Amino acid sequence: MPRRRLELTEESGFQLICGDQGDGVYSIRLSRPDHPDWHMAAGDFLSFHEAAGIPFELGLDERDICSMREHYRGHSYNDPYLRTNEPAVLVHSTPAESWEPIRREGQLLCWNALKARGALREQEPIGAALGDPEDFRDYIMFGSGVTGELIVSSRQKGCICTDPQADYLAGARLYFDAALMARDGLLLRDGCHIKVRDRLPLEPYLIWEADWKAAGLGSPRSKPETFARLADGEFSRRFCKYTLL
Repeated sequence: MPRRRLELTEESGFQLICGDQGDGVYSIRLSRPDHPDWHMAAGDFLSFHEAAGIPFELGLDERDICSMREHYRGHSYNDPYLRTNEPAVLVHSTPAESWEPIRREGQLLCWNALKARGALREQEPIGAALGDPEDFRDYIMFGSGVTGELIVSSRQKGCICTDPQADYLAGARLYFDAALMARDGLLLRDGCHIKVRDRLPLEPYLIWEADWKAAGLGSPRSKPETFARLADGEFSRRFCKYTLL
């Protein structure tokens, strides 16, 4: 199993950076000056990987390790509640052709589950190009902002594309109640991602799904930033009790 490494850096300009830096080790680099709570991220990394039995390295000095452990005391990677700085709504984006079977079956499935049933033509997920470890394929990943649309765009292009202005075909943008997911023990944290293992039923967690029509676009052809912005705006208008990060 590939090694994992957590590093704490004094660099600024980012909260965290993750991926294989070219040495075969999947690394998460946390910025001390810019991460809003690096202690919790580091604690989640440690808690998750210890529970999963995944080998890891800590690139923190002893003083920072002690500070992290004290700050993290009483917490776990699967805390059954949302923390104060965590999003109330989690977003998962999927291509248009995938949304109908998801809706019909009433659940999201991880990449490995879809591959096992022959539902995928691709030999590996697009994240493999970034050095994502194979066990990531057992999880459904969530986020906010334009991130999910960049993944859809990259899948369509067959290569990593991080340009939020690159043309693509908008699919379905799914908005989930993170508090309910945490309450039911589904929400997991690994220091970099918020995710669910294996499968996630749509009911009762899905709040709303947005396609190009619901977002107010004139056609499916759009740009990742445009679709994300319009869909998020429509979500906020319809569901004002939820706050999007």
